[in-house]
Amino acid sequence: MKIDAAGSSAAKSNDIFIGVDIGGTKTAICAGSKTGQVFEKNVFPTDKNPATAQDNILSACNFLFEKYTGTAAGGNPGNSGGKIAAIGVSCGGPLDAGLGIIQSPPNLPGWDNVPIVEMLRRRFSVPAFIENDANACALAEYLYGAGRGCANMVFLTFGTGLGAGLILDGKLYRGSSGLAGEAGHIRMSKDGPAGYGKHGALEGWCSGGGLSEAYNDTFGERISGGEVCIRAEGGDAKALKIIEKSAQMLGYFLAAVIDFINPDRIIIGSIFVRSEKLFRACLEKIIAAECLPQTAAVCKVLPAALGENLGDVAALSAAANGIGFLGK
Repeated sequence: MKIDAAGSSAAKSNDIFIGVDIGGTKTAICAGSKTGQVFEKNVFPTDKNPATAQDNILSACNFLFEKYTGTAAGGNPGNSGGKIAAIGVSCGGPLDAGLGIIQSPPNLPGWDNVPIVEMLRRRFSVPAFIENDANACALAEYLYGAGRGCANMVFLTFGTGLGAGLILDGKLYRGSSGLAGEAGHIRMSKDGPAGYGKHGALEGWCSGGGLSEAYNDTFGERISGGEVCIRAEGGDAKALKIIEKSAQMLGYFLAAVIDFINPDRIIIGSIFVRSEKLFRACLEKIIAAECLPQTAAVCKVLPAALGENLGDVAALSAAANGIGFLGK
């Protein structure tokens, strides 16, 4: 396990959040502040055995709990003067945020109805909360990133897959069954690269996996979505053709979102952050042509601002949102 430490002195006299970012290949546990500052984090592979992976999470949280409170889990704060206010978990879905249960995500085989929130609450005697990763990232950008100061915001992951998080009237919107924001499942064309189990779905056009599949379908060569962008930035005509189609699909989707939700900002992560210039002109052209002038005028499309810290701050933000903090 690797620990990047800034020292517990930074957290003295402040409420501290612990963030748990669970991925299929790695897990990151961090301690941070109510202003979104990450004090330190512990990154380790996600063990393929679910029980071992969960034990590793509890152990890593316990290390930070003892360091920042000066006591073992569930005890009273000691010499450090810190206080663990809450624990937040960010994890790919499906999951039930209300019940705090991870429900068999495809990237976590064997994690079947895992009551992760109850496990953390029982072990550490502090509030614990969970959000799917897109919702958690939306909270992070809303509280501490490019969404600060707005009331209505949409976040799109645009990474390995395509998911969305919605902040409406200053609150996270999960939907009736907790599945609001599954934008990648929306079919954009009758045919096209497969994403989220559908050919022509938005995730097939606008994700790393989708760009890779589109390139392979068109040119018979399997390269990563990142490589498609790199080649496009170098002027490669084949890669530019794929990016152009992706940008068009993203643009039409954004135009629909802008008219339907009337947000202040749409914030896009990962591939858009790294390769914004490949998409920007096409998006702006489509939005100008398709949207109502009144909705387009108030909406800014921005790259995510938190960069490599987004996953860590997302987990912290799940804790902050859970206790009603909202960055104040």
